Amino acid sequence: MNIEALIQKYAAHPIPHQVLISLLEEYKRPNDKIHSLINEGKLISLKKGLYVWNSDSLPESFSIANILYAPSYISLESALSFYGLIPERVFSISSMTFKTSKKFSNSLGNFEYIKIPTPYYSFGIKRISIRDGQFSLMATAEKALMDKVITTHGTNIRSEISAQKYLFENLRMEGEQLKGFNTKGMRTWIEFAPKKESLLIVIKAIENL
Repeated sequence: MNIEALIQKYAAHPIPHQVLISLLEEYKRPNDKIHSLINEGKLISLKKGLYVWNSDSLPESFSIANILYAPSYISLESALSFYGLIPERVFSISSMTFKTSKKFSNSLGNFEYIKIPTPYYSFGIKRISIRDGQFSLMATAEKALMDKVITTHGTNIRSEISAQKYLFENLRMEGEQLKGFNTKGMRTWIEFAPKKESLLIVIKAIENL
């Protein structure tokens, strides 16, 4: 089997540098072969030491985001758009992490990671099936909204009227969808979250819809 066919077996997921080196063990200079494959457009560099094979079935961006900088989970507009809660199409992938905030840009897109505190980080995360064999750790709709409030600079909500304006005008969310939110679960996370007052008012606004 030729080396390219061998690497293609790993095309469903990002490929670490160590794996490529092991697959290229017959080459005297495996790193030169890696650079050659990148220059030919057959291998895509996500960041130093992490690659994907350029094929018709690239790994999903959300799956890539989880691996590109871990631990992390998809949140903010990326998650809200995925759930159909906001009308905007999102081009940058936003994730939460408890590590240092980071940004990555490569030929597959822009990936942003925002630091939030523990143990708040660990609440409201679920494993989502994107397509066959492709999964991603993602915030629940409730957690994505809370993450949006606490990480948006200048967002300080002090009344239910301002909360409704934020939800319906700024984010353009729909009341009927918000009525399905598990606000009891959201309340249990507030103790560990920044902007507790703003979050509590947002929750009350949702409960009074």
